[in-house]
Amino acid sequence: MNRVLVTGSSTGFGRDIAEYFHAEGWHVAATMRNPAASTLPVSERMQVLALDVTDPASIADAVAQAGPIDVLVNNAGIGWLNALEGTSLDTVRGIFETNLFGAIAMMQAVLPGMRERRSGMIVNVSSSSLYKPLPLLSVYRASKAAMNALTESVALELAQFGIKARTVMPGMAPSTAFAATAQEQIAAVGGFPEAYAPFAGETLAMMQSAGQGPVTTARDVAEAVYRAATDADCPMVLPAGADALAWANGE
Repeated sequence: MNRVLVTGSSTGFGRDIAEYFHAEGWHVAATMRNPAASTLPVSERMQVLALDVTDPASIADAVAQAGPIDVLVNNAGIGWLNALEGTSLDTVRGIFETNLFGAIAMMQAVLPGMRERRSGMIVNVSSSSLYKPLPLLSVYRASKAAMNALTESVALELAQFGIKARTVMPGMAPSTAFAATAQEQIAAVGGFPEAYAPFAGETLAMMQSAGQGPVTTARDVAEAVYRAATDADCPMVLPAGADALAWANGE
């Protein structure tokens, strides 16, 4: 039976990704910081594990409990929305620790087994914000740009071992907790810098307006991740969601 490990599976994209693979008959290691908060279906093929991708010991424990992994889905991430000037270096480091370094650590944890079996797939969940520059997303966008660059290069390194790496690019997903979580984090550090407040207000209004048009659902992302993991003809970079597809096509 094929086995997938999904990071950040408690809510949003990760939860739907885990459910989708499970519905397709896979054994799923659904990981999250607090397994007690899981709302995933109870099943012999659904293994809910504690995982903090910024903690080496937690990574080692989760990978050991999961067993041989055929597909790793790096979905765990932190959202952030603020001007660069209003973002402390501690915040920047925290975002990169989860969004980039945590993904790298997970890859390094599963690659020895994949290399020994000479097969495997890594799917990294990135962001459609890379298709065009967006204000107030500079730090978040930088962490995801690094993820894309990493995936492109590592795919070349791993091809000799029969291992593939791909990136899924979700669009705006109002139905997930991303925006609410980001706003909570902004409020916790005192909001936007005063000099940027008018611009931030205009930008937020623009984002809310965009949310009334074509958007991305968690199901869109789950379907794209599954395709990236299983379709031999899938492109290395795959947009997910109506808005992401439009941006990818230059619309």
